[in-house]
Amino acid sequence: MEENIFWLGHDSFRLRGEKIVYIDPWKLAADAEKADVILVTHDHRDHFSKADIAKISKPDTVIVAPESVTKQLSNAITVKPGDAITANGIAIQVVPAYNPNKKFHPKASGFVGYIVTLRGKQIYHAGDTDLISEMTQMQCDIALLPVSGTYVMTALEAAEAAHTLKPALAIPMHWGDPTVVGTRADADEFKRVAKVPVKILEKSK
Repeated sequence: MEENIFWLGHDSFRLRGEKIVYIDPWKLAADAEKADVILVTHDHRDHFSKADIAKISKPDTVIVAPESVTKQLSNAITVKPGDAITANGIAIQVVPAYNPNKKFHPKASGFVGYIVTLRGKQIYHAGDTDLISEMTQMQCDIALLPVSGTYVMTALEAAEAAHTLKPALAIPMHWGDPTVVGTRADADEFKRVAKVPVKILEKSK
C-alpha cells in the first residue's frame, strides 16, 4: 500500500486507493490531481489552505474537518475525536491530536488525526500531536507521524509512538518545509531509533 502514499511536503499527503484522499493539502501544484475526499486536521495555516482545497475540489469532493475549519467553509462535514464516518465510500476514524503539555494544540480545541481505510489497509495520519495515551487504543497498518519537535513529537517521541502503535510501516512527516520547523535530520533520526520499519518518502507533486 505504501506505493499509493504520496508525501506532498510537511504534513500533506495524497492517498490513492478506491478513491483519491488528500490530508492537509498545502502548497500543491496548480495541476494537482483532483480529490474525492479532503481531510483537514486543524485550522493552522500549514494544514488548512482554502486555496489548495479549491485546487483539488470537484463537484462531488467531500471535505471533512473539525469545527475550527468547517466554520470557515460552506460545504464540509464537521467531525470530532471519536467519530467514525464514511465519506465518498471511504471509512474514516477520527482520533484525537493534541499537546498534553504545550500551548500550541490544546486538547480542548478538538483538533484531530484520521485513520483512513483504503484497499483494506488502515493508514493513520496523526495530525499535529505529541505522544498521547489514546494511541494505545489505535490500530493501523501504516502510521504517518510528526517528528520535528517544538509543536509536535520529537523524533525520539515519535519512535515511542511507533512502538506503541506497532504499524507494519511508519512514515515521518512534519519536516521538509523551510517555513516550518522540521528537517531531514529529524526524519533520519526517527528512522534510526524506531523499532518498526520506516520509510522516508521523497516529495511528490
